[in-house]
Amino acid sequence: MQKQSFIIDGSAGKPILIDITFKKTNCPKNIVLFSHGFKGFKDWGPFPNIAEHFAENNLVFVKFNFSYNGTTIINPMDFEDLDAFGNNNFCKELDDLCLVIDYLTDRKEFNKEFKSNEITLFGHSRGGTISLLKSAEDDRIANVVSWASPSNFIDRLPKEEKAAKWKQTNVAYIYNGRTKQNMPMYYQFYENCIANADRLNIEKAVSNLKVPHLHIHGDADPTVLIEEAHNMKSWNKNTILHIIKDANHVFDGCHPYNLSKFPPDLQKAIDVTIAFLKDN
Repeated sequence: MQKQSFIIDGSAGKPILIDITFKKTNCPKNIVLFSHGFKGFKDWGPFPNIAEHFAENNLVFVKFNFSYNGTTIINPMDFEDLDAFGNNNFCKELDDLCLVIDYLTDRKEFNKEFKSNEITLFGHSRGGTISLLKSAEDDRIANVVSWASPSNFIDRLPKEEKAAKWKQTNVAYIYNGRTKQNMPMYYQFYENCIANADRLNIEKAVSNLKVPHLHIHGDADPTVLIEEAHNMKSWNKNTILHIIKDANHVFDGCHPYNLSKFPPDLQKAIDVTIAFLKDN
């Protein structure tokens, strides 16, 4: 098993930390590029174990921290840069993802082990939706997998009265129950969403997808309701929708994670994803 880490420049002045897990076989393998979700990071919970499991199945697993996710290069699992977190937005994440794709396709030394023309975008929650949006605007993507991802970003924004108050104070706070932090979100997030509503139109992106798409969702997800999964399926008849009965938003994953085997719901999601990738 090989593990390598890299740092590249992000889309707006902050670095992106990337790690790559694969089995060295001297034979090119498909790349799976994973995007974490909101209040997440590349090494949250079972993500490192998932990376190894995918590598054991002869896939190259790449995961990274979005440059403005609030972690730092020195402490990539702690939200130490809350100012960055507050200045994050969807367009920064789309642009970061593009830079990681550029890096993987431009590095010639990867050619012996990686199929840089066979990139799967894969993400959990918000990261899955960012993967879908990028797949619709980048022709280097072979297929896309989304887990428990929302079908609309704009509808989640506060309505006029709350938006006006947000503008007045310039900051709203999101409580992180795990870390006990009040995490800021600056008004620029709202402005960026409104200004880029067309780029962030998930219905348009899913409807126009030209590559295979697998969406996995738990029907007991309290964070992103199962109706959002059905929305995606209704927009594109070629989308494969796999519903896991009674599964929650993280498929029983947790952080910190020290289990010797994956919880059953997470194992199902992993097995369905790997089968999809082998078929496509």
